[in-house]
Amino acid sequence: MATIYEVSKLAGVSLATVSRVINKTAPVREATREKVEAAMKELGYRPNSVAQSLASNRSNSIGILVPELGGPFYAELLSRIENEFRRVGKHVIIAAGHSDEELERESIEFLRSRNCDALILHVEAVSDDYLRGLADAGCAFVLMNRLVEQLADRCINLDNLLGGYLATKHLLELGHRAIAYVSGPMWKRDAQERYQGHQRALQEFGVPFDSNLVFEGDYQETGGVKALQYFRSLDKPFTALVCANDEMASGAITTAHDLGMDLPSQLSVVGFDNVNFAHYTYPKLTTIDYPLGEIGHMAAQWVLKNVYQQPIKDIRAVFAPQLVIRDSTYRIN
Repeated sequence: MATIYEVSKLAGVSLATVSRVINKTAPVREATREKVEAAMKELGYRPNSVAQSLASNRSNSIGILVPELGGPFYAELLSRIENEFRRVGKHVIIAAGHSDEELERESIEFLRSRNCDALILHVEAVSDDYLRGLADAGCAFVLMNRLVEQLADRCINLDNLLGGYLATKHLLELGHRAIAYVSGPMWKRDAQERYQGHQRALQEFGVPFDSNLVFEGDYQETGGVKALQYFRSLDKPFTALVCANDEMASGAITTAHDLGMDLPSQLSVVGFDNVNFAHYTYPKLTTIDYPLGEIGHMAAQWVLKNVYQQPIKDIRAVFAPQLVIRDSTYRIN
């Protein structure tokens, strides 16, 4: 097996220069870097990751914790983050917390035990106090889709309240006044904020709030199915439905078809997230775009700037959602 000394000799440079090329600890002239890389390739030299870690006091790995690994929502996020780090020679370790406090804690401790240089956390169940304690303990981490006031410089999130407002406002502008709402689990902050946005839009248009036209869903397709069945069982007409995510919207749309409803003329539907299948529902789903890939990219940029000291100027803390109008909404006035 080739050694770093052989690489140094073949490339005609010092051991320190070879080390800088391997560990990316200091700038090296492009011509010199190419000579070193050519020597490594010719000799079949592969850097020892343990030795690299000891030399740089870095593992060059980043831990990522998300609620789930399945489903359409997190695939883009994980792919965007992984691509960003791979581009600069870093690797990711991924874990799932399943929105459970104990599992989130266990996953965070697992990632810390792997000597990750930083953590990117999309957590919902652990408390703000726990996260503040993590910061006090010197753990480098950035939070996605969550704002903890005392950790604001580590938070990258979506304006969920604005998203909920835009979804309902769109329907109100189309003339709808009897609007049913399917929330996410109300212990989750993003679900609370989207619901608050819905209420704000109703208030702005002078539409009385009707608690009977609210159903607490589960952010899964089954939540949309159960919600529409519940609303249809009421002796209360409604012409539109806002769902706090696209999975519940797809469940509601499928159920509406099964019940013989004509969409969107009999029922307009708005979702939230703009996941990939929103293009393929029938009718195509009007929804709120959640720029999850961009948020993941920004979380990676935070790590590169604050942990690896790369020259990145601006870290954007809050992203604004956008209404995406397709075919599932209908003007009634």
